[in-house]
Amino acid sequence: AMLLIEQEINPHVDQWEAEGIFPAHKIFKLLGNAGFLGVNKPVEYGGLGLDFSYSVAVAEELGNIRCGGIPMAIGVQSDMATPALARFGSDELKKEFLLPTIMGDKVACLGVSEVGAGSDVSSIKTKAVKKGDEYVISGGKMWTTNGTQADWMCLLANTSDGPPHRNKSLICLPMNLPGVKVARKITKLGMWSSDTAEVFFDDVRVPCRNLIGQEGMGFTYQMLQFQEERLWAAANVVTTMDNIIQETIQYTQQRKIFNQPVLYHQAVHFRLAELQTEVECLRSLLYNAIALYIKGNDVTKLASMAKLKAGRLARELSDSCLQYWGGMGFTSDVAVSRFYRDSRLISIGGGADEVMLGIICKYMDTLPKK
Repeated sequence: AMLLIEQEINPHVDQWEAEGIFPAHKIFKLLGNAGFLGVNKPVEYGGLGLDFSYSVAVAEELGNIRCGGIPMAIGVQSDMATPALARFGSDELKKEFLLPTIMGDKVACLGVSEVGAGSDVSSIKTKAVKKGDEYVISGGKMWTTNGTQADWMCLLANTSDGPPHRNKSLICLPMNLPGVKVARKITKLGMWSSDTAEVFFDDVRVPCRNLIGQEGMGFTYQMLQFQEERLWAAANVVTTMDNIIQETIQYTQQRKIFNQPVLYHQAVHFRLAELQTEVECLRSLLYNAIALYIKGNDVTKLASMAKLKAGRLARELSDSCLQYWGGMGFTSDVAVSRFYRDSRLISIGGGADEVMLGIICKYMDTLPKK
């Protein structure tokens, strides 16, 4: 993986960041050929058939890419849009969508968030109404990573008028169908090299066989999918944080102020020691959660803690390290300022910090009784 990153990705990151997009089909094909897009997926669909800890090892490795946008886009492909399909999808659905996604021939995106419903997933409005042997889909999705380049979407939609946690279904939606409109590419504070789309559905017809698993189980499947997404996000950023500390040490060693290297000031080397300790704590939490997860335990609480801590620590660490780069830290061409921008998303995407706190409280049984 390191070689692939150093040869095929990192040399182009600055260009792709400037262009606001990277060639997903090309990069995913390289990763697919090397086996990195389905390490914990079944062998019969092109995966390596290993447990989720190996996916986490890949996520950590991808933290060496010199931006946040590309690892995030890869993570959507490997561990965010595909777990439910791999676990609950029919054989023919997995052949049509999972296999080419793992091989890197098809680019996947995830359709959960909407303009009026992000972290509050049960509030989504997109509808899939059954007509004969088809679903007719209307509505729209927002913040869709890979959205302008995707071949298919793992779509969460309301398939009935029942209670909000039992009326949703996950559907494999080809993006080239009539009525699918990619409205715009959104400009963002960070994650520049990852294209983010707003997508509209105008009576899009999809075969009923494209339903993943059971109708009405979509919310539950998506909550299961979120566990892997959140652990993946924590794993990915841990490596980047290690790297940012190391680069900050190197820079502050050679940059002098008041006749000695910046690093030699106790405020600086003590602060970096504190931050490295925090990163180590997060890594231990992550590894503990994964060890329990691969044994079949529900790690919702620990995954939520890891995601919460990852987002908060990334903000704290990027801010502290950027400070020690002085004026250079405020320029756009150093890793620390890019990380400062990119990592701000961790506390928002995949369930905001406040939602993580709510989930943790639920498991601690401290929420007010309704």
